[in-house]
Amino acid sequence: MEATVPDQRPSPEGPATFREVFADREYRAVFAASALSWIGDYIAKAAVTLLVYEATRSVALSAAAFAVSYLPWLVGGPLLATLAERHRYRQVMVVCDLVRMVLMVGIAIPGMPVPLILALLFATTLANPPSQAAKSALIPLILTGDRLVLGLSINSSVGQAAQVVGYLAGAAIAAFSPTVALLVNAATFALSAALVRFGVADRPPAMTAAHRSHLLRETAEGFQIVFGTPVLRAIAVLVFAAMLFSVVPEGLAAAWASEHAGPLDAGAAQAIIMAASPVGFIVGGLVMSRAFGPDRRLTMMRPLAVLSPLALVPALFDPPPLVVALLAAASGFAVAGMLPVANGLFVRALPTGFRARAFGVMATGLQVIQGLAVLITGLLSERYPIPIVVGVWSAVGVLLMALTALRWPSQPTIASAVAAAEAAGRATAGTAVPLAGSAGTETGPSGDGRRGPSEQLDGDPVGGRPGEPGYQRHAVS
Repeated sequence: MEATVPDQRPSPEGPATFREVFADREYRAVFAASALSWIGDYIAKAAVTLLVYEATRSVALSAAAFAVSYLPWLVGGPLLATLAERHRYRQVMVVCDLVRMVLMVGIAIPGMPVPLILALLFATTLANPPSQAAKSALIPLILTGDRLVLGLSINSSVGQAAQVVGYLAGAAIAAFSPTVALLVNAATFALSAALVRFGVADRPPAMTAAHRSHLLRETAEGFQIVFGTPVLRAIAVLVFAAMLFSVVPEGLAAAWASEHAGPLDAGAAQAIIMAASPVGFIVGGLVMSRAFGPDRRLTMMRPLAVLSPLALVPALFDPPPLVVALLAAASGFAVAGMLPVANGLFVRALPTGFRARAFGVMATGLQVIQGLAVLITGLLSERYPIPIVVGVWSAVGVLLMALTALRWPSQPTIASAVAAAEAAGRATAGTAVPLAGSAGTETGPSGDGRRGPSEQLDGDPVGGRPGEPGYQRHAVS
């Protein structure tokens, strides 16, 4: 790797503030809609799982009801996400919310046969990839500069918090009535649709009818742009590798708690371990975005990537559940520190018209990576003690992340990729989506002509802005 010395001088504008991010009316609408949908989704997962179990007394069918929400990403995530590129982002989000609302009401009908419940649940989750891809593509049209990086961090942290709140609320409401829990989820989709429809500006599609080809070809182009561009490929590998190791404690928490609960109740031990990583992620996202400026966060991205599996290596010594939870929280903290920065770089090196497709590729990859990590470590734990499996798995992760960090593209390579994306955006400016600020102007995040702090790599300005055509984002939250 070519050595470069980042410029550690403070950014002229400093990091963005929460007030600046939430001052944007459109972002507030998308943020509120997302939070409602996330909480509703987790409420529904808890409710459907209980509903199916009460109807069948089958653990396998209950688990299937939980797992079915991941199937759309695995069987057609990139293809479904590509659809969002063909239509107006606001329209995609609103239609998907209304479809999910209607289907959730159908699932809530008393006496619904279990196979039909599973079928309707699968149909409901088919709306997730295009909806999330459209949201992922919409946010950089709303936020620019370091506001975008902070917005990504906020979204990631809120997504983790929604998981905790949704599961707790879902379990509590479903214990009273699963039907009520499902109707609550339907209501969150209705509110989400209203917030997006009346709070977000309508923008033309990223891909016009004249530029469409076969849907499969367009989807394949998403894979080509992510894995065929060295800088985007490096970011994808870094993010995938981080998720490959940080998810393991959460995935093995039930068995780990049962076998190594110590003085704690097994259920309490499981809850502590499962909640630790989301809590660490929330804290990490907030601390890193507020305590360090944009340039410092760029510098810390690779060390944090190595730290994410390194924090779990002490599991080798079979610590008690509370210590395991602390290790998992530390890993989540490290992932939260590097993920928004990696997303920000992804934004700037991604050409116009690929944002939703790239999201589909990355989101599907994350689902597969996390599922494989839990599956493999689970199978290994059938033969070896869980602490040994997690510790060795994480030690291998340290080596992988260190190698990934050492092979990270040099600053000139990244600058060239960003410049190429900018050139592609300018070449298609006549058909690209008009973004926040006028394309071709030099407005930064504040709209006053200043360059935003996250528009530099290692302290060097490379031209262009995340708000212009040619700068897109991928969100893994």
